[in-house]
Amino acid sequence: MSTTTATAPARIPASIAVAAPNADAGHKLRLLIGYIIAIALIVGILAYGFDYYTAGANERPFMAKHHLLRPSGRIGVNLGILGLSQFLIIFLYALRKHWTWLGRQGLSRHWLDFHVLLGASAPFVIALHASFKFRGFAGIAFWIMLAVSLSGVIGRYLYGQIPRRVNAAELSRKELQELQEKMSEQLAGQNLLQQSDVRSALRLPSQETVDRLPVPVALVYMFVLDLARPFRIARLRRGALSGAEHLTTLGGLLPTPHYELEKAITVAREEASLAKRILFLSRTQQVFHLWHVVHKPFSYSFAVLALIHIGVVLMMGFF
Repeated sequence: MSTTTATAPARIPASIAVAAPNADAGHKLRLLIGYIIAIALIVGILAYGFDYYTAGANERPFMAKHHLLRPSGRIGVNLGILGLSQFLIIFLYALRKHWTWLGRQGLSRHWLDFHVLLGASAPFVIALHASFKFRGFAGIAFWIMLAVSLSGVIGRYLYGQIPRRVNAAELSRKELQELQEKMSEQLAGQNLLQQSDVRSALRLPSQETVDRLPVPVALVYMFVLDLARPFRIARLRRGALSGAEHLTTLGGLLPTPHYELEKAITVAREEASLAKRILFLSRTQQVFHLWHVVHKPFSYSFAVLALIHIGVVLMMGFF
């Protein structure tokens, strides 16, 4: 029998344990409000100017909305200012690492969520500002901005695949495996879900299979597993449902009122997610580090082109 003594996990003060969920709840609410505002603004202006944006370049000057929606119009200019403001705020996320006082403001992952929100919505705002006409420096800047935005969404996904402690330090593979073993013990200790059903519904490829896959294929595979997990969990839940509950839960996609069953389902879901992260951990870290090398130059080149565009506009007196 092994005499190795397990190291006890550090105890988190009760005040921090209570404050963390509260901070996350407030952050999620603010983030939701931010997405609602962004979507409402973009959809509202797009709906208002749909006939203008779909008209030909020769027709637009004779339309009543031209003085509002053209890039130098009242709405167009304000959209340009809004888009510029968004990117100024976006770059604050990178500056947090260099400005100590800014780094102490809020949590890094909360900043990252708003960084992604602004980065995802800014291309739509700029496209409306340009009335979907991209020429010269402005056109080049827009397509680079779109590439930065898409790569940012991918980067956020990769960031979420690397488990972290409360203090944002990355967990080692050994610690992840220990955490997975504890979850497996929890599942084995309940009588609601059969272990054979859990293994069948949440089966993953072997480590050797993942290691042989090309990196792009491995990343797509990882994303597909995430998309498929709700349906695999639904299949697992269906095994414990009675007749009418198959309808009320939409075939297991929605939770049941059975607390113990849902508690076991939650543990199974978390174990499946954690097992997938462990399986793809080395690939995720590899691509995430490479992503930083690609994302930053695109961001800086966009900033330079945007400044040139703004400078030319001001010099030519288009406002």
